Amino acid sequence: MMNVGFVSLGCSKNLLDTEMTIGLFRNNKFNIVNDPSKADIIVVNTCGFIQSAKEEAINTLLEMAEYKKGRCKYLIAMGCLVERYKEELKKLMPEVDLFIKFSEYDNIWEQIESVVGKSDDREQDYLNFLDRVVTTGDNFAYLRIAEGCNNRCTFCAIPYIRGKYVSRTMEDVIEEAKKLAESGIKELIVIAQDTTKYGTDIYGEPKLAELLEKLCKIDGIKWIRFLYAYPESITEDLINVVKNNDKICNYFDIPIQHISDKVLKRMNRKSDGNSIRKTIAKIRKEIPDVVIRTTVMVGFPGETKEDFDELYNFIKEAKFDKLGAFSYSKEEGTPAARIKDQVHPMTKKSRYNKIMALQAEVSEENEKKYIGKELEVILEERSFDGKYYIARSYMDVPDIDGVIYVKCDDENLEGEFIKVRIIESNDYDLVAEKI
Repeated sequence: MMNVGFVSLGCSKNLLDTEMTIGLFRNNKFNIVNDPSKADIIVVNTCGFIQSAKEEAINTLLEMAEYKKGRCKYLIAMGCLVERYKEELKKLMPEVDLFIKFSEYDNIWEQIESVVGKSDDREQDYLNFLDRVVTTGDNFAYLRIAEGCNNRCTFCAIPYIRGKYVSRTMEDVIEEAKKLAESGIKELIVIAQDTTKYGTDIYGEPKLAELLEKLCKIDGIKWIRFLYAYPESITEDLINVVKNNDKICNYFDIPIQHISDKVLKRMNRKSDGNSIRKTIAKIRKEIPDVVIRTTVMVGFPGETKEDFDELYNFIKEAKFDKLGAFSYSKEEGTPAARIKDQVHPMTKKSRYNKIMALQAEVSEENEKKYIGKELEVILEERSFDGKYYIARSYMDVPDIDGVIYVKCDDENLEGEFIKVRIIESNDYDLVAEKI
């Protein structure tokens, strides 16, 4: 029995591909290990979304290639970087034994066997959501409802990497969700490149609201949340489904990217500044305790000081509960890369720093309002010193948002939902005591 180790880079959607690949190896009688020094085969699932991700992927492959001086016999690369640059990588990185593109996932095991050798008792040769090995622990799992994207934002390479938007059938999604619940998963995090477009390609209209209602009926699931909700597709039906179902967290992740109409138009975004403001106001009116997270981009080609000032002032005014920012990255093959009016790197860095400094102030102010309030949290693990449980509430997406440190005694409550009272706050995290 050969040992296989995995490294998964990039987003949660990439992680799901890794989990299905782990399941494929496991079902074909390979042993899965966490230590690359003990692996006969190392599989790296790469990201190639922006320049920094490409550099990380290359460095990771080179790092893993060092293990071929020891036990490792085969190094396999898959994922976004391979999809974009397979032929170039084959020439540049002879240390890698096999590169697998997305378009080759349908016969992925045939590709793998061409390198590691054929097996007489092959049980499976394709990636399957139902056979995935959840790597995010016992409490939550991602649930991907669609692949690809049709939005064609001018800065984004995803349509060129992942292809057109393709929804999974509702029956498929529900079947996987039930299996996850049966395995003990308590929280489902629904993802796609754009969750709000779910169903438009196979049902002729958006079906996210209906899907969420059906997921709420699955026994064992405590929390459901969905990410990547584009503002133009947040309907009244969707808001009402969140408002009226206790299992669905009052949490909206809305990547607005910008607020300046000029910049949004250049980005080929479907919303303008006014519609974004109205959507946020409506959600907050209908769901008073809602948490809204957003993502913004600075330094997009043609972004003037006035455009940036409008974004800065909007963030100050909107007081988003959670906000992430990133600087524009010029990606080859995208329309934005051909725009001549590129922003200087130092200007992009300065604008990024200003946004993040502002959000730190906003977040600190937001966090203070929770002191004295009671929240239901899930206790995930103990802190390093053992004095606290590290917990999350409906306000917190794993590995993205802050956490709640709950003062604990010697009870073993990991994985339990309990009520806590917030007693302290800082910029991004809270401290609580068990009620």
